[in-house]
Amino acid sequence: MQKPVIGITCGDLNGIGTELIIKTFSDHRLLEHCTPVIFASNKLINFYKKTMPEAAFNYQSLKDLTKVNHKQVNVVNCWEEDVAIIPGQLTEAGGAYAVKSLQAATQALLEGHIHGIVTAPIHKKNVQSEEFKHTGHTPYFKEAARARDVLMLLYTDNIRVALVTEHLPVKDVAAQITKGALLSKLQLLQQSLRRDFGIDKPKIAVLGLNPHAGDEGLIGNEEESIIRPAIKEAKNTGALVFGPYSADAFFARRSYLQFDAVLAMYHDQGLIPFKTIAVGEGVNFSAGLPFVRTSPDHGTAFDIAGKNLADATSFTTAVFECVDIINRRREYEERNKNPLRKVTGEILKNVEDERIDETIG
Repeated sequence: MQKPVIGITCGDLNGIGTELIIKTFSDHRLLEHCTPVIFASNKLINFYKKTMPEAAFNYQSLKDLTKVNHKQVNVVNCWEEDVAIIPGQLTEAGGAYAVKSLQAATQALLEGHIHGIVTAPIHKKNVQSEEFKHTGHTPYFKEAARARDVLMLLYTDNIRVALVTEHLPVKDVAAQITKGALLSKLQLLQQSLRRDFGIDKPKIAVLGLNPHAGDEGLIGNEEESIIRPAIKEAKNTGALVFGPYSADAFFARRSYLQFDAVLAMYHDQGLIPFKTIAVGEGVNFSAGLPFVRTSPDHGTAFDIAGKNLADATSFTTAVFECVDIINRRREYEERNKNPLRKVTGEILKNVEDERIDETIG
Protein backbone atom coordinates (compact mmCIF):
# COMPACT_ATOMS: atom_id res chain seq x y z
CA MET A 1 0.00 0.00 0.00
CA GLN A 2 1.34 3.46 -0.95
CA LYS A 3 2.39 5.71 1.90
CA PRO A 4 -0.13 8.53 2.38
CA VAL A 5 1.02 11.94 1.17
CA ILE A 6 0.23 14.39 3.96
CA GLY A 7 -0.10 18.12 3.35
CA ILE A 8 1.11 20.39 6.15
CA THR A 9 0.06 24.03 6.51
CA CYS A 10 2.37 26.46 8.30
CA GLY A 11 -0.24 28.36 10.32
CA ASP A 12 0.42 31.90 11.52
CA LEU A 13 3.93 32.91 10.43
CA ASN A 14 4.62 34.44 13.83
CA GLY A 15 3.27 31.56 15.92
CA ILE A 16 4.79 28.21 16.82
CA GLY A 17 3.54 26.36 13.72
CA THR A 18 6.77 26.27 11.73
CA GLU A 19 8.77 25.32 14.82
CA LEU A 20 6.41 22.38 15.41
CA ILE A 21 6.80 21.27 11.79
CA ILE A 22 10.59 21.35 11.96
CA LYS A 23 10.70 19.49 15.28
CA THR A 24 8.23 16.86 14.11
CA PHE A 25 9.94 16.06 10.81
CA SER A 26 13.44 16.18 12.25
CA ASP A 27 12.59 12.61 13.26
CA HIS A 28 13.25 10.90 9.95
CA ARG A 29 11.35 7.79 11.05
CA LEU A 30 8.11 9.56 10.10
CA LEU A 31 9.12 9.14 6.46
CA GLU A 32 8.52 5.42 6.90
CA HIS A 33 4.82 6.14 7.47
CA CYS A 34 4.03 9.10 5.24
CA THR A 35 5.35 11.58 2.69
CA PRO A 36 5.13 15.15 4.05
CA VAL A 37 4.42 18.10 1.75
CA ILE A 38 4.74 21.43 3.57
CA PHE A 39 2.92 24.42 2.08
CA ALA A 40 4.94 27.48 3.09
CA SER A 41 8.17 28.99 1.74
CA ASN A 42 11.86 28.15 1.96
CA LYS A 43 12.51 31.51 3.59
CA LEU A 44 10.01 30.81 6.38
CA ILE A 45 11.44 27.35 7.02
CA ASN A 46 15.03 28.64 7.04
CA PHE A 47 14.16 31.51 9.37
CA TYR A 48 12.94 29.13 12.06
CA LYS A 49 15.64 26.53 11.39
CA LYS A 50 18.18 29.11 12.57
CA THR A 51 16.43 29.25 15.96
CA MET A 52 16.80 25.46 16.31
CA PRO A 53 20.43 24.60 15.55
CA GLU A 54 19.99 21.09 16.95
CA ALA A 55 17.16 20.18 14.52
CA ALA A 56 18.14 17.57 11.91
CA PHE A 57 15.62 18.90 9.42
CA ASN A 58 16.25 18.55 5.69
CA TYR A 59 13.93 19.12 2.77
CA GLN A 60 13.67 19.55 -0.97
CA SER A 61 11.80 22.36 -2.73
CA LEU A 62 8.91 21.17 -4.84
CA LYS A 63 7.37 22.96 -7.82
CA ASP A 64 5.39 20.13 -9.39
CA LEU A 65 3.07 18.19 -7.09
CA THR A 66 3.17 15.23 -9.45
CA LYS A 67 6.87 14.82 -8.63
CA VAL A 68 6.78 14.43 -4.87
CA ASN A 69 9.88 12.81 -3.39
CA HIS A 70 8.65 9.99 -1.15
CA LYS A 71 12.01 9.67 0.59
CA GLN A 72 12.23 13.25 1.79
CA VAL A 73 10.30 16.16 3.27
CA ASN A 74 8.91 18.34 0.46
CA VAL A 75 8.32 22.10 0.68
CA VAL A 76 6.01 23.87 -1.77
CA ASN A 77 6.79 27.59 -2.09
CA CYS A 78 3.37 29.23 -1.84
CA TRP A 79 4.98 32.66 -2.15
CA GLU A 80 8.35 34.00 -3.29
CA GLU A 81 8.26 37.53 -1.91
CA ASP A 82 9.95 38.57 1.32
CA VAL A 83 7.52 38.63 4.23
CA ALA A 84 8.28 40.13 7.63
CA ILE A 85 8.47 37.36 10.24
CA ILE A 86 8.14 38.68 13.79
CA PRO A 87 7.74 35.78 16.23
CA GLY A 88 5.19 36.46 18.92
CA GLN A 89 3.52 39.38 17.14
CA LEU A 90 -0.02 39.48 15.78
CA THR A 91 0.43 41.00 12.32
CA GLU A 92 -1.66 41.28 9.20
CA ALA A 93 0.98 39.45 7.15
CA GLY A 94 1.14 36.59 9.66
CA GLY A 95 -2.52 35.83 9.05
CA ALA A 96 -2.63 36.58 5.32
CA TYR A 97 0.17 34.17 4.49
CA ALA A 98 -1.26 31.52 6.80
CA VAL A 99 -4.35 31.66 4.57
CA LYS A 100 -2.18 31.37 1.42
CA SER A 101 -0.67 28.18 2.85
CA LEU A 102 -4.10 26.82 3.77
CA GLN A 103 -5.62 27.59 0.39
CA ALA A 104 -2.73 26.02 -1.54
CA ALA A 105 -2.86 22.85 0.56
CA THR A 106 -6.64 22.62 0.22
CA GLN A 107 -6.41 22.96 -3.56
CA ALA A 108 -3.82 20.17 -3.65
CA LEU A 109 -6.13 18.07 -1.49
CA LEU A 110 -9.16 18.61 -3.71
CA GLU A 111 -7.09 17.80 -6.80
CA GLY A 112 -5.93 14.53 -5.24
CA HIS A 113 -2.22 15.35 -4.94
CA ILE A 114 -2.27 14.76 -1.19
CA HIS A 115 -4.32 12.29 0.84
CA GLY A 116 -4.79 14.19 4.08
CA ILE A 117 -3.93 17.47 5.75
CA VAL A 118 -2.50 18.56 9.10
CA THR A 119 -3.02 22.22 9.92
CA ALA A 120 -0.77 24.30 12.16
CA PRO A 121 -2.56 26.88 14.33
CA ILE A 122 -3.95 30.14 12.94
CA HIS A 123 -5.15 33.19 14.86
CA LYS A 124 -8.84 33.76 14.18
CA LYS A 125 -8.53 37.56 14.14
CA ASN A 126 -5.76 38.28 11.67
CA VAL A 127 -6.91 35.75 9.05
CA GLN A 128 -10.14 37.64 8.44
CA SER A 129 -10.48 39.18 4.98
CA GLU A 130 -12.90 39.39 2.06
CA GLU A 131 -11.78 35.94 0.92
CA PHE A 132 -11.61 34.33 4.38
CA LYS A 133 -14.50 35.03 6.75
CA HIS A 134 -14.45 31.81 8.75
CA THR A 135 -14.14 31.44 12.52
CA GLY A 136 -11.67 28.59 12.15
CA HIS A 137 -10.44 25.69 10.06
CA THR A 138 -13.53 23.50 10.52
CA PRO A 139 -16.07 25.83 8.84
CA TYR A 140 -13.50 26.64 6.15
CA PHE A 141 -13.10 22.98 5.23
CA LYS A 142 -16.86 22.47 5.36
CA GLU A 143 -17.28 25.11 2.67
CA ALA A 144 -14.28 23.96 0.64
CA ALA A 145 -15.55 20.37 0.56
CA ARG A 146 -19.20 21.41 0.16
CA ALA A 147 -19.99 19.11 3.05
CA ARG A 148 -23.52 18.91 4.45
CA ASP A 149 -22.20 19.18 8.00
CA VAL A 150 -18.88 18.84 9.82
CA LEU A 151 -18.13 17.80 13.38
CA MET A 152 -15.27 19.09 15.53
CA LEU A 153 -13.90 16.07 17.40
CA LEU A 154 -10.98 16.19 19.83
CA TYR A 155 -9.46 13.03 21.20
CA THR A 156 -6.60 11.32 22.95
CA ASP A 157 -6.06 7.78 24.21
CA ASN A 158 -8.92 7.60 26.72
CA ILE A 159 -11.41 10.28 25.66
CA ARG A 160 -13.13 11.67 22.56
CA VAL A 161 -15.16 14.89 22.79
CA ALA A 162 -17.27 16.27 19.93
CA LEU A 163 -19.06 19.63 19.83
CA VAL A 164 -22.53 20.62 18.69
CA THR A 165 -21.48 24.29 18.48
CA GLU A 166 -17.91 25.49 18.01
CA HIS A 167 -16.50 29.04 18.07
CA LEU A 168 -19.66 30.82 19.07
CA PRO A 169 -20.39 33.45 21.76
CA VAL A 170 -21.98 31.82 24.81
CA LYS A 171 -25.03 34.08 24.49
CA ASP A 172 -25.78 32.51 21.09
CA VAL A 173 -25.31 28.85 22.03
CA ALA A 174 -28.83 27.99 23.23
CA ALA A 175 -30.43 29.13 19.96
CA GLN A 176 -28.21 26.69 18.04
CA ILE A 177 -29.16 23.68 20.16
CA THR A 178 -31.94 22.24 18.03
CA LYS A 179 -33.17 18.72 17.51
CA GLY A 180 -31.99 18.81 13.90
CA ALA A 181 -28.49 19.96 14.87
CA LEU A 182 -28.17 17.26 17.53
CA LEU A 183 -29.32 14.49 15.21
CA SER A 184 -26.94 15.66 12.48
CA LYS A 185 -23.95 15.75 14.85
CA LEU A 186 -24.86 12.38 16.37
CA GLN A 187 -25.08 10.83 12.92
CA LEU A 188 -21.69 12.24 11.91
CA LEU A 189 -20.14 11.12 15.18
CA GLN A 190 -21.49 7.59 14.88
CA GLN A 191 -20.35 7.29 11.26
CA SER A 192 -16.89 8.62 12.07
CA LEU A 193 -16.39 6.29 15.03
CA ARG A 194 -17.13 3.36 12.72
CA ARG A 195 -15.28 4.47 9.61
CA ASP A 196 -12.39 6.47 11.04
CA PHE A 197 -11.78 4.73 14.37
CA GLY A 198 -12.87 1.16 13.63
CA ILE A 199 -15.53 0.96 16.39
CA ASP A 200 -18.38 -1.21 15.12
CA LYS A 201 -20.93 -0.36 17.82
CA PRO A 202 -19.99 3.04 19.23
CA LYS A 203 -21.46 4.08 22.55
CA ILE A 204 -22.06 7.84 22.79
CA ALA A 205 -22.81 10.05 25.80
CA VAL A 206 -24.67 13.34 25.35
CA LEU A 207 -24.22 16.20 27.82
CA GLY A 208 -26.97 18.56 28.90
CA LEU A 209 -26.88 22.26 28.12
CA ASN A 210 -27.81 23.64 31.53
CA PRO A 211 -26.34 23.08 35.02
CA HIS A 212 -27.35 19.65 36.38
CA ALA A 213 -28.78 18.86 32.92
CA GLY A 214 -31.67 21.20 33.69
CA ASP A 215 -32.79 19.45 36.90
CA GLU A 216 -35.91 18.13 35.13
CA GLY A 217 -36.85 21.57 33.85
CA LEU A 218 -36.07 23.61 36.97
CA ILE A 219 -32.93 25.13 35.39
CA GLY A 220 -33.84 25.52 31.74
CA ASN A 221 -35.97 23.26 29.55
CA GLU A 222 -33.67 22.45 26.61
CA GLU A 223 -32.94 19.00 28.02
CA GLU A 224 -36.62 18.05 28.19
CA SER A 225 -37.83 19.76 25.01
CA ILE A 226 -34.86 19.22 22.67
CA ILE A 227 -32.04 16.98 23.89
CA ARG A 228 -34.02 14.03 25.27
CA PRO A 229 -36.29 13.82 22.20
CA ALA A 230 -33.20 13.90 19.93
CA ILE A 231 -31.57 11.10 21.93
CA LYS A 232 -34.78 9.05 21.77
CA GLU A 233 -35.00 9.50 17.98
CA ALA A 234 -31.35 8.54 17.55
CA LYS A 235 -31.94 5.41 19.64
CA ASN A 236 -34.87 4.49 17.41
CA THR A 237 -32.43 4.23 14.50
CA GLY A 238 -30.32 1.75 16.46
CA ALA A 239 -27.71 4.16 17.77
CA LEU A 240 -26.27 3.55 21.25
CA VAL A 241 -26.80 7.07 22.59
CA PHE A 242 -27.30 7.96 26.26
CA GLY A 243 -27.97 11.05 28.36
CA PRO A 244 -28.31 13.93 28.83
CA TYR A 245 -25.73 13.98 31.59
CA SER A 246 -24.78 16.80 33.92
CA ALA A 247 -21.41 17.92 32.56
CA ASP A 248 -19.68 18.60 35.87
CA ALA A 249 -20.54 15.26 37.45
CA PHE A 250 -19.91 13.40 34.19
CA PHE A 251 -16.27 14.47 33.99
CA ALA A 252 -15.65 14.52 37.76
CA ARG A 253 -16.71 10.86 38.00
CA ARG A 254 -14.69 9.95 34.88
CA SER A 255 -17.85 8.59 33.28
CA TYR A 256 -16.32 9.30 29.86
CA LEU A 257 -14.30 6.09 30.29
CA GLN A 258 -17.53 4.12 29.79
CA PHE A 259 -18.18 5.64 26.35
CA ASP A 260 -16.50 5.76 22.95
CA ALA A 261 -17.28 9.47 22.60
CA VAL A 262 -18.98 12.39 24.32
CA LEU A 263 -21.11 15.01 22.57
CA ALA A 264 -20.84 18.39 24.33
CA MET A 265 -23.18 21.29 23.61
CA TYR A 266 -20.59 24.08 23.39
CA HIS A 267 -16.85 24.78 23.19
CA ASP A 268 -15.77 25.29 26.80
CA GLN A 269 -18.14 22.67 28.19
CA GLY A 270 -16.26 20.01 26.27
CA LEU A 271 -12.79 21.41 25.77
CA ILE A 272 -11.90 22.60 29.27
CA PRO A 273 -12.19 19.08 30.70
CA PHE A 274 -10.74 17.55 27.54
CA LYS A 275 -7.58 19.67 27.57
CA THR A 276 -7.19 19.06 31.30
CA ILE A 277 -7.32 15.31 30.71
CA ALA A 278 -5.29 15.26 27.46
CA VAL A 279 -2.39 17.31 28.94
CA GLY A 280 -1.10 18.61 25.61
CA GLU A 281 -1.38 15.33 23.70
CA GLY A 282 -4.82 15.77 22.14
CA VAL A 283 -5.69 15.89 18.46
CA ASN A 284 -8.40 17.85 16.69
CA PHE A 285 -10.16 15.98 13.87
CA SER A 286 -12.81 17.29 11.45
CA ALA A 287 -15.32 14.46 11.06
CA GLY A 288 -17.72 14.45 8.12
CA LEU A 289 -15.28 15.60 5.43
CA PRO A 290 -14.46 13.51 2.34
CA PHE A 291 -10.78 13.85 3.27
CA VAL A 292 -8.85 13.55 6.54
CA ARG A 293 -7.89 16.69 8.43
CA THR A 294 -6.22 16.78 11.83
CA SER A 295 -4.45 19.44 13.90
CA PRO A 296 -2.90 19.88 17.33
CA ASP A 297 -5.31 20.83 20.12
CA HIS A 298 -3.69 24.21 20.89
CA GLY A 299 -3.27 27.66 19.39
CA THR A 300 -0.49 29.87 18.06
CA ALA A 301 1.23 30.32 21.47
CA PHE A 302 2.68 33.74 20.59
CA ASP A 303 4.20 33.99 24.08
CA ILE A 304 6.81 31.31 23.27
CA ALA A 305 7.07 31.69 19.49
CA GLY A 306 10.62 31.82 18.12
CA LYS A 307 12.16 30.73 21.43
CA ASN A 308 12.57 27.02 20.66
CA LEU A 309 10.29 26.20 23.60
CA ALA A 310 7.25 24.69 21.85
CA ASP A 311 6.30 21.09 22.64
CA ALA A 312 5.63 19.26 19.37
CA THR A 313 3.86 16.28 20.96
CA SER A 314 0.34 17.24 19.90
CA PHE A 315 1.42 18.18 16.38
CA THR A 316 3.42 14.97 15.91
CA THR A 317 0.46 12.97 17.19
CA ALA A 318 -1.79 14.81 14.71
CA VAL A 319 0.47 13.66 11.86
CA PHE A 320 0.40 10.04 12.99
CA GLU A 321 -3.37 10.18 13.51
CA CYS A 322 -3.90 11.63 10.03
CA VAL A 323 -2.01 8.66 8.61
CA ASP A 324 -3.85 6.15 10.81
CA ILE A 325 -7.30 7.49 9.92
CA ILE A 326 -6.48 7.42 6.20
CA ASN A 327 -5.44 3.78 6.55
CA ARG A 328 -8.51 2.87 8.62
CA ARG A 329 -10.77 4.49 6.03
CA ARG A 330 -9.10 2.46 3.31
CA GLU A 331 -9.64 -0.72 5.31
CA TYR A 332 -13.26 0.18 6.07
CA GLU A 333 -14.06 0.90 2.43
CA GLU A 334 -12.29 -2.26 1.27
CA ARG A 335 -14.14 -4.34 3.85
CA ASN A 336 -17.49 -2.94 2.82
CA LYS A 337 -16.81 -3.60 -0.87
CA ASN A 338 -16.72 -7.33 -0.15
CA PRO A 339 -20.24 -8.60 0.71
CA LEU A 340 -18.96 -11.97 1.95
CA ARG A 341 -16.52 -10.34 4.39
CA LYS A 342 -19.30 -8.01 5.58
CA VAL A 343 -21.70 -10.90 6.25
CA THR A 344 -18.96 -12.92 7.94
CA GLY A 345 -18.12 -9.93 10.09
CA GLU A 346 -21.74 -9.56 11.17
CA ILE A 347 -21.93 -13.26 12.09
CA LEU A 348 -18.75 -12.99 14.17
CA LYS A 349 -20.06 -9.86 15.90
CA ASN A 350 -23.35 -11.59 16.76
CA VAL A 351 -21.49 -14.59 18.19
CA GLU A 352 -19.33 -12.25 20.27
CA ASP A 353 -22.43 -10.35 21.49
CA GLU A 354 -24.04 -13.64 22.57
CA ARG A 355 -20.86 -14.65 24.39
CA ILE A 356 -20.78 -11.32 26.23
CA ASP A 357 -24.49 -11.62 27.14
CA GLU A 358 -23.90 -15.12 28.52
CA THR A 359 -20.91 -13.90 30.52
CA ILE A 360 -22.87 -10.98 32.00
CA GLY A 361 -25.92 -13.16 32.62
